[in-house]
Amino acid sequence: MKKLAVLGTSLCIVLAFTSCKSGESAYKKAYEKAKQQELAQPKVAEPVEVAPVADVPLVETKKAATTTNSARQERLTVQGNGTLLEYSVVCGSFQTKANAEALQEDMTRAGYKAIVAFNPDNNYYRVIISTFADYASATESKEAFKAKYPNRKDFQGAWVLRRVF
Repeated sequence: MKKLAVLGTSLCIVLAFTSCKSGESAYKKAYEKAKQQELAQPKVAEPVEVAPVADVPLVETKKAATTTNSARQERLTVQGNGTLLEYSVVCGSFQTKANAEALQEDMTRAGYKAIVAFNPDNNYYRVIISTFADYASATESKEAFKAKYPNRKDFQGAWVLRRVF
């Protein structure tokens, strides 16, 4: 009797495994067929009609000089040596002083007079590469810095800070 039960169970297991079909779904088959049809069709660009443009004289406009600036304002304390003027170019912000000092060293090796300043309001250390008395000079320096490092995404976020005394 025991042999018959084992034989019956074995037969059921064998039938269960042999009756399974392949795991490829009908959706995958339909997708592959559609992809093949798409590749087989030649791609023809449709002609685009362009409407004639009326002759309109061009008028050059000049941007009005803005008196307001977009410098972020913060209260800072200088860490170590250095002095800050009213406007500064910030190339990095860190919550840990060690990271700020590491970037300061890199910028000093690159020829900048880098300064680390601390903002006690939000607990960030700012790495400043240049400082100026006027906003225009700071903006010019920021753009020159970004142009010098076009492949550094972190430096493309450099910004002008206005020190609040």
